[in-house]
Amino acid sequence: MVTRNKKDAPETRTDTLLTEERLARYEGLARACAQIDPQLYRRYNVKRGLRNEDGSGVLVGLTRVGSVHGYVVDENEIVPVPGKQYYRGVDVQDLVHGFQSEGRPGFEETAYLLLFGQMPSQAELEEWNAVLDSKRALPYQLLEKIIREPSRDIMNSLARSVLAAYSDDETPDAVSIPAVLRQSIDLVARFPAMAAYAYQAKMHYYHGESLFVRNPVPGRSTAENFLMMLREDAAYTPLEAELLDLCLVLHAEHGGGNNSAFTTHVVTSAATDTYSAIAAAILSLKGPRHGGANLRVMHQMDEIKDALPDWGDEGAIADYLRKILRKEAGDGSGLIYGLGHAVYTLSDPRATLLKEKARELAETKERMEEFRLYEAIERLGPQIFNEGREKTKELCANVDFYSGFVYDMLNIPVDLYTPLFAISRVVGWSAHRLEELVNGGPIVRPAFKAITGKGPRTYVPLAGRA
Repeated sequence: MVTRNKKDAPETRTDTLLTEERLARYEGLARACAQIDPQLYRRYNVKRGLRNEDGSGVLVGLTRVGSVHGYVVDENEIVPVPGKQYYRGVDVQDLVHGFQSEGRPGFEETAYLLLFGQMPSQAELEEWNAVLDSKRALPYQLLEKIIREPSRDIMNSLARSVLAAYSDDETPDAVSIPAVLRQSIDLVARFPAMAAYAYQAKMHYYHGESLFVRNPVPGRSTAENFLMMLREDAAYTPLEAELLDLCLVLHAEHGGGNNSAFTTHVVTSAATDTYSAIAAAILSLKGPRHGGANLRVMHQMDEIKDALPDWGDEGAIADYLRKILRKEAGDGSGLIYGLGHAVYTLSDPRATLLKEKARELAETKERMEEFRLYEAIERLGPQIFNEGREKTKELCANVDFYSGFVYDMLNIPVDLYTPLFAISRVVGWSAHRLEELVNGGPIVRPAFKAITGKGPRTYVPLAGRA
């Protein structure tokens, strides 16, 4: 053990100096200098959130990885259409119905499609599965770090694990396509174990539960391995694995404009390493406006279930939804979480696919009454939202509306809802990073206009300041 004399220790300050009174004063100063008149955004035609006036996204790039389609523009008017999602031009609904009809998991071939741009043959899929199997187990030093340094937040632990993997790579800063492909494949294979072990460590150190760590099993799918590593008895049913696999497929990619994919493009454009780019994407996804949306659905649904004695009373359901919209119930946001999407209007294809399997699992779990409550809110919510509105808006259930319910039926802890999203989406992030590197674009640097008020300020010497 290394000891240090007190006189050699760096000077430290405790939080006693940052009193509540001082912090309140600092807050006032920070707010005052940060505040910008909202009218100025319109005056200078600022695309806040990189969105146009009609809510559509500002076109800032091109991608061949994936696309979403929820409306068409006809004579400058947005016309809603049924939602479609494509991976490398392949309709995701066709992809899902294909592998499910053949009775096999689909996430691995989805990853192959997104990374390499084509559907694998039988031989190519077997080879790809073997490659992933060979990389699923974590290096000992990384495993030890995850177990010994737990975090209360699994997304933070996941980001930290990715950054720690930098040290395990002999050429971590390489940005050649072969190097980035190798790093990306490593991360796609390792993410399930990283998340599962981070959860086990958290529950052991912070909640006193038993710690068990299982190695991934070759020959099992990503979904099967995750359920096996998560559960104390390592058991799962084929339907449970199939439904989790479907969730992973549906979350693997969603175009380059979503916050975490765009973050990947932005950070990659700075020519930084793979681990930094993916860690940044993870921390973007962590935000409740992005990857944490299904948690808000679950919290709201718990409140609705507690408030309604009869889940089949649609009149009572409608009345409670009106209270939520009037901000008389819920978290005061006035939002029915899980309804509406930035692109999809008439339908979200991911929600449609997930709902089909959610019904099947609800029947086996004897939770059909709860499933029918979800269906009622999905049907009634848009009608109630548009009551009394001169201009109505198309609202559909999005993927987050059913995904939290599915995870709950799978007995997956809420701490792992967003990490599961990351386990899937790392495939899309990796594909977008490769696309940014292959096309060699400039560093992403949008413009911000400086608002200086009445003009430059005069420097005042310290002695002359109030």
